[in-house]
Amino acid sequence: MAISSQDFDYIRNVVRESCAVVLEPGKEYLVESRLQLLVHQEGASSVQELIQRVHSDPSGELHRRVVEAMMTAETTFFRDVRPFETLKTVVLPQLLDRRAADRSLNIWCAASATGQEPYSIAMLLHDSFPSLAAWNVRFIASDFSKALLARACKGVFSQLEVNRGLPAALLVKYFQKNGAEWQIDSRIREMVDFREINLVKPWPSLPSTDIVFMRNVLIYFDRETRKNILGRVKRLLKPDGFLFLGGSETVTQLEETFEPIARDVNACFRLRRIES
Repeated sequence: MAISSQDFDYIRNVVRESCAVVLEPGKEYLVESRLQLLVHQEGASSVQELIQRVHSDPSGELHRRVVEAMMTAETTFFRDVRPFETLKTVVLPQLLDRRAADRSLNIWCAASATGQEPYSIAMLLHDSFPSLAAWNVRFIASDFSKALLARACKGVFSQLEVNRGLPAALLVKYFQKNGAEWQIDSRIREMVDFREINLVKPWPSLPSTDIVFMRNVLIYFDRETRKNILGRVKRLLKPDGFLFLGGSETVTQLEETFEPIARDVNACFRLRRIES
């Protein structure tokens, strides 16, 4: 039996209230397909029965698992390539020069999913900027999903996952084959501090940050939520810090204090410079 309009609207409201993600009308097929795995895991007879259990315990663990099941966790190593090139050739050289006196660098990857993005950044740091070994580098990676964070913390990836975007040289250098899976080197794993943070809820105390990666997550929020999050990023970011967004995301008409770092770079932003 297809999911009813009432059940669909209920799940839409649950997801919006939990993490502000908007499920547009017409996504009934998506809700039903993503809940099928939970139906099996919970021993329910149908999606409808599963939703009824959430009704009965709206603050329980099943509620969280339903919300997490609705999230898109699409991620790859070095996704889209160019932001990592910008990080390597423009952003980090500037910051290493500016921070040379105190040798301190703070990075936040705000939608880590299963870990490919923060580990890509960590490998880039380790491989291309060996001088940072003597610096105080604080690298926080976060997600709101406990299940995704658990996977990220383990640093274990399938053959398919390492085949997607990861250069062969880095696979050889930073991964150990373990049966059918690949374990990331402890040198890279220990660079990243994984934390549970829901972007639409109050944030925990975070250090004033040099680089924020918040890629491919704002697209799931409505305009007001995006504006609110960008305002909080602005207050967290150091005056000469950098914000990376996804290729289809922008700050236009949301937070005018940000500007692209260059005309030909559309995914990396800095706080707007005030002309004297």
